[in-house]
Amino acid sequence: MIVCDNNSTDHTAAIAEAAGAQVVFEPINQIGRSRNTGAAAATGDWLLFIDADSQPTAELFSDVADQMQSGKCLAGGATVRLAGEYPIARRISSVWNSISRVCRFMAGSFIFCETQAFREIGGFSKELFASEEIDLSKRLKKLAGKRQKKIVILSRHPLLTSARKLHLYSLREHLRVILRMTFTGGKSLTNREACHTWYDGRR
Repeated sequence: MIVCDNNSTDHTAAIAEAAGAQVVFEPINQIGRSRNTGAAAATGDWLLFIDADSQPTAELFSDVADQMQSGKCLAGGATVRLAGEYPIARRISSVWNSISRVCRFMAGSFIFCETQAFREIGGFSKELFASEEIDLSKRLKKLAGKRQKKIVILSRHPLLTSARKLHLYSLREHLRVILRMTFTGGKSLTNREACHTWYDGRR
């Protein structure tokens, strides 16, 4: 297990090392870069990216192992369930899960991928400060087509992940980010300040 410390302030590195994980450090605060740094230290045939605020089950890991051993899968992800009993969280996750399964877009909180394929396409974009998982999904889908393999979105055991952004940011703030992204044709995703809901440090 590899933990990437991306300038954490909560003793992440010490806790991870005490638990026996290999810790690597990424000095630039960027989601894609931190995942790439972790992947660069990996030596296995498959990579599995999991966000620190997510809680995968043993059953989900078993489904992933089945896909890895099938010989038919290049990469994949899982549907998600936001923690807490909040109607809006259920609606948001339901909409995302539908898009994810139809378009085969992998949620960034849980991605598995052949290591060789990940490195062949250059990993996560270093230009994007958000939606880097959508960009990765699109490039992996093209490669999967060439190799006659598939991208899968597992749904039997959804990933439980944090809903804290629903509490930390207002609807207006979320809409501002979405509208800015829409009107700039996605160019705002290359601007760290424009993606502040991912980077301003609110906890």
